Amino acid sequence: PRVQQLTIGNRVLEVVRANPGCTVEGVTQQLQDVSWTDVFVEVDRLRRSGNLRLFQSRFGSTTTLRLP
Repeated sequence: PRVQQLTIGNRVLEVVRANPGCTVEGVTQQLQDVSWTDVFVEVDRLRRSGNLRLFQSRFGSTTTLRLP
């Protein structure tokens, strides 16, 4: 049986599941074969679909990612 290749979105969710509170930059460091732009697009898509939550730091300098 063939192993199904994970989508970028699934890979982003795996990283966030393993590292709650990580940043978009942290995800891109974990997924070095994926461009920052592709990660950002997936994070936005996952946020809009309710599969990912974004939290801004008090001064807006950092955005962390968590599962809902």
